[in-house]
Amino acid sequence: MRSEFSLKGKNVIITGGGSGIGEAISKKFIAHGAHVIILDLNSGKAENLLNSVAEKSRLEIVACDVSDHKEVKNIIDKIAKKQSIDILVNNAGIAHVGNIENTAEDDFDKIFQVNVKGVYNCSQAVVPHMKRNKDGVILNMASIASVVGIEDRFAYSMSKGAVLTMTYSLAKDYLKDGIRCNAISPARVHTPFVDAFIKKNYPNQIEEKFEELSKTQPLGRMGKPEEVASLALYLCSDEASFITGTNFPIDGGFIKLNG
Repeated sequence: MRSEFSLKGKNVIITGGGSGIGEAISKKFIAHGAHVIILDLNSGKAENLLNSVAEKSRLEIVACDVSDHKEVKNIIDKIAKKQSIDILVNNAGIAHVGNIENTAEDDFDKIFQVNVKGVYNCSQAVVPHMKRNKDGVILNMASIASVVGIEDRFAYSMSKGAVLTMTYSLAKDYLKDGIRCNAISPARVHTPFVDAFIKKNYPNQIEEKFEELSKTQPLGRMGKPEEVASLALYLCSDEASFITGTNFPIDGGFIKLNG
């Protein structure tokens, strides 16, 4: 019998899979039988995964700037010549703090290029290969900022709102091609990025600020990368074959229970 949530025989592309949530997803998928190809701008971070993954033959790491349309297409086309592409996880993204007045044009453009155009580039490159196979899963990493207002997150919210609506469009357009597309919307998740942000901006209040940020979720803590990875595993597995065009908050009650 096939075990539940098995990704055995599946080839998965995960962008930004070398750290944080992407790293947790990469590990989870490999543990459940997938062959994972990480596309990461910082391939050095992804290389560290090799030390913690027992099944090293099922992990490939490719340096890639997801905002570069031509580079993404060339890399994905090369992958598709060697193997099927069964699952794409659009996880790569960057953050920005600021309202519209203190968001510089360069910052706005950078957020758009990575968070929005990166999803466009990777999805556009993958869809033709999935169409030929009449099968495929695309999972986009959105955010609670896709659906509710977050203070001082103007550009970031713009980008994640776009990720969510792209999810709906992809799901609708490729129903007949057997391609499912869903989104995950995390609240604050405890990753190295959060620790670095606190250390940089609040060097003398690290513990207090961590506690304050944790309590913005009604459950009183930040999420764990592994919790997001478990949800990603379900949505990319055959157990979720009846799910498409849906956004899944994983937010400690933030969207519905705050206020």
